[in-house]
Amino acid sequence: MNIERRESADAVVLGVEGRLTAAVAPQLRAEVSDLVAAGRTRLVVDLERVDFIDSSGLGALIGALKATRVAGGDLRIAAAGEQVRQVLRLTNLDRVLHVYPDADGAFDGV
Repeated sequence: MNIERRESADAVVLGVEGRLTAAVAPQLRAEVSDLVAAGRTRLVVDLERVDFIDSSGLGALIGALKATRVAGGDLRIAAAGEQVRQVLRLTNLDRVLHVYPDADGAFDGV
C-alpha cells in the first residue's frame, strides 16, 4: 500500500492505494498522527484507489476521525469504491464516515 500526501485548498488529502488491511493500517495511523501533531486537523482520506478494506482498515479510519475531532478538526472520506462503501454500510459506519464524491470537494461549504 502507498499513501500519498497532498495539500488541497481546505485540507490535507491522504491518497491511499491498494488494500487497507492490518498490514498497512498502522501506516495510515502514523500519517494522521503526524499531521494532527503538526496542527493539520482537516483531513481527507481519498479511497479512490483502495480495492479492499477490512476491520483493521476501518479501525484506522475511526481512529483518525477521533484524533482529528479531538484536535478540533474533522476527517472526511472521498471517492470510495463499491467494496469500501458496502463494508461501511454493513458495519453502519456509513452513518459516521460519510463518503464524498471527490477529495477536493470534501470540505466545500464548511
